[in-house]
Amino acid sequence: MLKNYIKMALKVLLRRKVFTCISLFTISFTLMVLMVAAALFDHVFGSFPPETRADRTLVLKMLTGEHTEEDSKRIQSPSYAFLKRYVSPLTQAEKVSISLGFWASEVTYRKGVKIETAYKYTDGAFWEILEFDFLEGRPYTAKEVEEAQRVVVINEETRRVFFGGERAVGKYIEFKGRPFRVVGVVPNVPAFRLASFADIWMPVSAHGTDEYLRYDSIFGHSQALILARNADAIPLIKEEFAEVLTRVEYPDSDNVNRLIGGPETLLEEAARLMFMFRRFSDTDGVILLLSLLFMLLPVVSLVNINTTRILERASEIGVRKAFGGSSLTLVGQFVVENVILTLWGGALGLVLTFLVLQVLGASDIVPYAEFHLNHRIFFYGLVMTLAFGLISGAYPAWKMSRLHIVEALRRRKQ
Repeated sequence: MLKNYIKMALKVLLRRKVFTCISLFTISFTLMVLMVAAALFDHVFGSFPPETRADRTLVLKMLTGEHTEEDSKRIQSPSYAFLKRYVSPLTQAEKVSISLGFWASEVTYRKGVKIETAYKYTDGAFWEILEFDFLEGRPYTAKEVEEAQRVVVINEETRRVFFGGERAVGKYIEFKGRPFRVVGVVPNVPAFRLASFADIWMPVSAHGTDEYLRYDSIFGHSQALILARNADAIPLIKEEFAEVLTRVEYPDSDNVNRLIGGPETLLEEAARLMFMFRRFSDTDGVILLLSLLFMLLPVVSLVNINTTRILERASEIGVRKAFGGSSLTLVGQFVVENVILTLWGGALGLVLTFLVLQVLGASDIVPYAEFHLNHRIFFYGLVMTLAFGLISGAYPAWKMSRLHIVEALRRRKQ
């Protein structure tokens, strides 16, 4: 039965070339957009080095301070001292890393050439939470951070710029007028990996001043990375931090007596930045709703095209029903036709997705970003293709299969 369905579907699709071409264009273009979006989402939030533990990593980058007796509000990153005092001791966390600044840019010069690099001050735990693949050397240790040694880890591009691609470990880079010894080289990290991105990483103790250690303000320019023991421990960490906020000592200089906020997963943080949500629990539902709406529009368009295409075959429906064809048989035939058409469009959409990702990667819109297809993107594409085929074909097929024989033959006469 299925073999006959497929043979008939191929003949019908090749016979009605105009509808087939219109449908193929609609399907392939829509699936290309969806797969490109899925590929971008996968590359930003997927499990790639160095963020291989993204499913159990939390980040604390922003806090909102309020004064209950005054109409004042302050939204800013926490200070290093605040994170050291109230986040590092969290008992539900496996490890906590504190970085001074998300990342910042600094202009340096080499042989008279201006070089702009993004740098980040971190502690030793940073290298234990994130799993970098070292091309050379090693990360700096907690002991080197404690001793304020002037050591750095650089990325591959910085090695190329400063040392022409030669071995960099053991050599020195001048940064803010001070020499730093290179102890490790890692692959370039895409700029959209905000938790780990930089060109140069150096110990927080090499900052040149110890003012960041003084607890004279809740707010500053620091972030915390929190590694949970497992995904189930994430709610426990959030609950523990909420309890910590109830016993915070507020410096007079901040003019706040209440703090709002807490650790977020990497996905929650990105959703908050995109949609500016204050209720973090809403983010997953809104992303799902927007995704469904994004897919619904092309599905409705494709349903209309399929309905028009099937209406052209009203005479065939009438004749087949007159000779005893059941509604179930007709529905099966039309759905198989649509799935085959959608698979063609999916294959074309996959090729278009590959080309678009190559263009995006070559455009250098996002520093160090490399977009490519992988088994996850292929799986997403296959699922979306089959979903499109079934959803956009089932309703028109069911509607046309319920045409009365007389109505179908009347359409043929008209």
